[in-house]
Amino acid sequence: MLIVYIISLIIFGNDQSSNRIILDGSDIDIQYSQERLNNKIQQDNNIYDTVEVSSNPVINARSALVMDFETGTILYEKNAYRKRPMASTTKIMSAIIALENSDLDEEVLISGKAAGMSGSVMGLKKDSVVSMYDLLNGMLICSGNDAAVAIAEHIGGTVERFCEMMNDKAIEIGAFSTNFSNPHGLDAENHYTTAYDLAKITRYALKNPVFNEIVKKSEYYFNGRVLKSTNEMLSNYEGADGVKTGYTGLAGRCLVASATKNNMRFISVVLFCDTKNLRTSSSQKILDYSFNEYGRVHLLEKGRIAGSVKVDRSKSLPEVMVAVSEDLIAVLKHSERDKLYTRVSLPEKVMAPVRRGSVMGTISIFQGDKIIAETSLITIESAQKMELWDYFMNVVKKWLVLIH
Repeated sequence: MLIVYIISLIIFGNDQSSNRIILDGSDIDIQYSQERLNNKIQQDNNIYDTVEVSSNPVINARSALVMDFETGTILYEKNAYRKRPMASTTKIMSAIIALENSDLDEEVLISGKAAGMSGSVMGLKKDSVVSMYDLLNGMLICSGNDAAVAIAEHIGGTVERFCEMMNDKAIEIGAFSTNFSNPHGLDAENHYTTAYDLAKITRYALKNPVFNEIVKKSEYYFNGRVLKSTNEMLSNYEGADGVKTGYTGLAGRCLVASATKNNMRFISVVLFCDTKNLRTSSSQKILDYSFNEYGRVHLLEKGRIAGSVKVDRSKSLPEVMVAVSEDLIAVLKHSERDKLYTRVSLPEKVMAPVRRGSVMGTISIFQGDKIIAETSLITIESAQKMELWDYFMNVVKKWLVLIH
C-alpha cells in the first residue's frame, strides 16, 4: 500500500484532486495585481498639473514630424510618409556610414572630384590629406559637399558603392521609403526620403556619441579658418542640440533639429519650406507644440511585483513571484494619462524546476486599444524539483501522522 501511494504521488503530483490538462502559455488576467498597478499609474499621473491642450500648429513645411528620441514615439506629423528630396540632410546617413566603417584618426587623401565640388564646401584641396574627424565636422557643421565626396570615396572606393552602403543601412534602420543616389544631397534622380524615415535615421545617428557631439557645435576650426554651422536653431531655440540643415531647388528649405527640455529630447523634421525663416518658424512651432502637450510618464519600475505563478512538483515553493524586468517609460499627452490600464499575461502553472530570472510572461500598458509599452515578467525566486527521495520522505511523514 505504501508503494502504491508513492507511485501515485509521482504520477499525479501533490494535488491529486487536479487532473486538468495544463496549457503552458495560456493567458490570464491577474486581477488583484492589475488593480494595484493601475492605481499606481494613476497616482503617479496625479502629480502633474493639468495642462491646456494647444491646437495643432500651422506651419509652412510641406512635410513634418516630431519624434521622441528615447522611445521613438511620434508626437506630431504632417504628410510624414510622403516621399520628398531631402537635400543636405542626406549627410546624416553619410556620417553614420563613416562612423561605423572608419576610425576618426584615419587620413583621407582628397581627390580632384571631391575638391571640385560646388555648393556648400569646407574648402578641401586636391591631394591634401585630412583626418576623418575633420571631414565629419566639415560635412555636418558647414555642410561640406567636398567632405561628403571625400568620405564616400575613401570608405566605398567609389561614390556609387558608398551609396549602396547607405541604402543597405537605411533598410537595416527601418527607413524603407528612402533611397540615396549621392552622399551630399544635391538634386538627383531617385534621391528621396520621408519625414518619418529621416527622423528614424536621425534617432539612430544620435545614439552615436561622436555624431551627437559634432551636431551640437556652432563652429569648428579647420586649417586656420572657422567653419560656421548652417543650423540656425542652435542659436534661435532654447535647448537646441542639433542636427542638420539642407537646401536645393527641388527639396526647398529642410531642417532636422533636436532639442532637449524637461528631461525630454525631441527630434523634429521639416521638409520643403519656402524660406529659411519659414523652416525655422516651422521647426520652432512643432517643437513648442510637442514640449507643451507631451510629458514623460514612468509607467512601471524594474523589480515591481506583478503577480505569481503556481509551481507543480516543487520541493520548496508552491508558487513563485514574478516582477517587471525593466523600467517602462512613455511620452504621453497630458490629457491622456488617465486612460491607461495594464494587462498581465502569465501561465496558470508551470512545472518545477524554475530558475530565478526565468521569463514567465508579459505585462502590457494599454491606452485604449493600443499597447504603448510592454515588457517581460521574470521570476524573482527559484523552485527546486521534487526528487524520488523527497516524495518518499513526504509519504513517510504522512504515514507516521496516520498511525499516530
